Amino acid sequence: MDGVKLHGVWASPFSTRVVWALKLKGIPFDNIEEDLSNKSALLLQYNPVHKKIPVLVHGWRPICESMVIVEYLEETWPQYPLLPTDPHERAVARFWVKFIDEKGLNVWMVYRSVGEEQEKAMRDSLEMLSILEEHGPNKGKKFFGGDSINIVDIAFGGVAYWMGAIEEVSGGKMFDAVKFPRLNAWMADFECLPVIAENLPDQGKLRKHLAHLREKRLSLSAHK
Repeated sequence: MDGVKLHGVWASPFSTRVVWALKLKGIPFDNIEEDLSNKSALLLQYNPVHKKIPVLVHGWRPICESMVIVEYLEETWPQYPLLPTDPHERAVARFWVKFIDEKGLNVWMVYRSVGEEQEKAMRDSLEMLSILEEHGPNKGKKFFGGDSINIVDIAFGGVAYWMGAIEEVSGGKMFDAVKFPRLNAWMADFECLPVIAENLPDQGKLRKHLAHLREKRLSLSAHK
């Protein structure tokens, strides 16, 4: 079967989730940087439904959506398991991935909005963080996966690292280290892992990039 290719964007948390899974499993891949203002013909061919990144191509067969891709990698390459072996624990992990994917969108709404809409998104984001702090899996352990990171850590990592940059460029405060001590410790442990740290976008560059896109988005909205 032909090699693995990843169509993504350096600043995307969704692309980065897939990169982490690939690196954790030691899977060689070609990274294809997409320009979302001028999407490649291949990206549009591989993902004609949503026309979005990331897209993983394995043997000319495309797989779309970050956590769907991570599950595909888990099923295809068993090394460094990202899901528990116990069926119930696997179901619990998938529950939290779905929760993070659904509720994590509020963090991006803080970035995209202003005024009352932003305030609501901040409240919803705080609710998500409070639930993860109190009820997230493997409480008392270093990671959501226990002693090592798993699919839940990858899912939340795609929210947590971007949250600080979003707070800075949007002015919307969400995370409080005192209020969320468990998540604060988790962030420090997660981002210290070499395989994670070596595959994170530079915060300064990320903030500058997000600030530019936000300014452009709000300017377009104001002229509608």
